[in-house]
Amino acid sequence: MIPNFRIGHYTDLENATGCTVVLAPRQGAVGGADVRGPAPGTFGTESLYPGRLIELVHGVVLTGGSAFGLDTVTGVMRYLEEHAIGYDIGEARVPIVAGAVLFDLSVGNPKVRPNAQNGYAACMNARDTVSEGSVGAGTGATVGKFLGIENATKGGIGYSERALANGIMVSALVAVNAVGDVIDPTNGQIVGGARNADGAWADCSEIVLNVQKPMDFSLRNTTIGVVMTNASLTVEQANLVAMMAHDGIARATRPSHTMFDGDTLFVLASGTHGTMDLTALGHAAAECVAQAIGRGVRTAASLYGIKTYNQK
Repeated sequence: MIPNFRIGHYTDLENATGCTVVLAPRQGAVGGADVRGPAPGTFGTESLYPGRLIELVHGVVLTGGSAFGLDTVTGVMRYLEEHAIGYDIGEARVPIVAGAVLFDLSVGNPKVRPNAQNGYAACMNARDTVSEGSVGAGTGATVGKFLGIENATKGGIGYSERALANGIMVSALVAVNAVGDVIDPTNGQIVGGARNADGAWADCSEIVLNVQKPMDFSLRNTTIGVVMTNASLTVEQANLVAMMAHDGIARATRPSHTMFDGDTLFVLASGTHGTMDLTALGHAAAECVAQAIGRGVRTAASLYGIKTYNQK
């Protein structure tokens, strides 16, 4: 875990939903974002782009519940304000929080979605260690839904980190809820996805290539995550790293960035360890994203009858 960042989950196993918060160092972190999926649900991404007044971000929320889940941001902001974290504008401290949602309403109780109280609880649970699998935003996540949710595989939330030169580190926390399959980038084999009647992988890529009529999966998917680093980045550089980090989604999900996904990645840079080559940092971020996606599937537990990657 990169020093000074904390990660917290709120998990509702009964209703198969939850949220995850990444809390930046108290002074904030330089932020960036890249929304690559055509069906996103986000909060605060516009303020993270180059040319904006705001440069520091204090927290990022990943949440289930589709667009309803954005209510969690309110709870995170309340927690940060209570802890005197945010921009001091005189009358108040205003914390900058961004967020993104995934669709998990098909798995558990669609009437129960993460709310402000749950976002606050995730902050209370924040630690400098990471829990993976069917927790937080990964609680109701699934992958491989081209043959229906009943033939999908349980997704989850995964984490990966790398140590680079001169003490610089980069990590990725990803909630994996792709409409397509999750692939092992080292051998191209399916790790989790849609299953045929006999339990074998159906191969979502082949399903898409041989489709005979328009598909409609609404907004029921999405892979979202946060890249963290202790490197020093400008806002422009943070956004470039977010862009490069999406290569990790393309390496580990097939097909990726589809019309039915709202794939979004955030970047938070604490800046405690100087600069490094941006291409190397972006490549490392992409590698971490790909590995985190695999871990999100491999560490997930079965829920509501959705099988894990190694169940037949």
